[in-house]
Amino acid sequence: MIADYYISSPGRADHTDIAPLFPAGTQAVAESLNIISAWPGYKFTSLLNLSGAAKHIGVAEVYYKQEAERFGLNSFKALGGAYAVCRVLMQAIASKTGTFPPVSDILEGKYKNITEQIVVCCATDGNHGRSVAWGAQKLGCRSVIYIHETVSENRGKAIAAFGAEVIRTKGNYDDAVRYAGQQAEQNGWTVVSDTSYEGYTEIPGWIMQGYGVIAAETIEQLNGIRPTHVFLQAGVGGFAAAILSYLADYYGAEAPHVIITEPSEAACILKSARAGHYESVTGELDTIMAGLACGEPSGIALPELLAGSSAFVAITDESVKEAMRGLVRGYNGDALVTAGESGVAGFATLLTIMAEQSEAAEKLRQALTLGPDSRVLLIGTEGDTDPDLYRHIISGADHG
Repeated sequence: MIADYYISSPGRADHTDIAPLFPAGTQAVAESLNIISAWPGYKFTSLLNLSGAAKHIGVAEVYYKQEAERFGLNSFKALGGAYAVCRVLMQAIASKTGTFPPVSDILEGKYKNITEQIVVCCATDGNHGRSVAWGAQKLGCRSVIYIHETVSENRGKAIAAFGAEVIRTKGNYDDAVRYAGQQAEQNGWTVVSDTSYEGYTEIPGWIMQGYGVIAAETIEQLNGIRPTHVFLQAGVGGFAAAILSYLADYYGAEAPHVIITEPSEAACILKSARAGHYESVTGELDTIMAGLACGEPSGIALPELLAGSSAFVAITDESVKEAMRGLVRGYNGDALVTAGESGVAGFATLLTIMAEQSEAAEKLRQALTLGPDSRVLLIGTEGDTDPDLYRHIISGADHG
């Protein structure tokens, strides 16, 4: 169900106070791709053509980028957190030696005397912390990861499996972010956060540039086909802004419509879009879309999203459950897709807008010219990162 929506007028001409930053534009992403492609195990993730789903929904094409395949981490986050850890270590080594090292030398432990003294930390709902921990383990530094009250035990254990010290905090995700920052300052650690705030933009910028690799791969895989619509799920907004930024830089005036989707209980980007400036959402942020349960937008991501998005949509958990079940069963002969609660949010929003007989859905279909000729791109950002919850939802045990 569509819980709320806001239709925008994309284009920087409508936002004269917003500079064309392109924080994850083509040039910046080329640099991140050069580093990430040197990691063992790097390969393009699959771009699935879900023609059966497209027929079911009523659009021309549905392309689904399956990030559950990324580096064996079951989510796209390796491209962000681990990449930022790599950049932190490269910078630290350069400050000691005067030379930026090749990634291969760090992976081989040639600078272990420097890297083992470095501690990176962050707050997480699950996937980002796993990426930071994985990157720290691979690259030879320590990690401390803070999870808040409602993060599942499975997600905490998955992070600890990569050698991280995992600490549970009180409050929600945004409370954990603040606590991680305080602990880092007291202990001389480096925060690797995917959300930016005043005075802290470089590392979140690196994370966005890492995420941009997804867009670069996808454009190559599309082989000249230009999507008309892209649905991007948002927590703090870094991932969505990264993909939007790359597509806007690459396609220019022919960039596709971008639709930002969030949980109804944590729609801080939508709230900010409606207000025209930074807004936050408070409370428990209670949603099964754990990776999107964020109440405060990233400061460097929000301007891109406000300037370049066509619409902002908040959906309910029930819509996500339906989409997860549909993908794993397959539509009209499609490949079966394992999609986690946050990873399926874009697909769930497309499905809901096209199927729902409501005034909101009709207005969105008309404003976005979303229909039989549409070629839709979706990024499946995670698989079953919480296997117990995934099985519970797929089985219909919650009767939802």
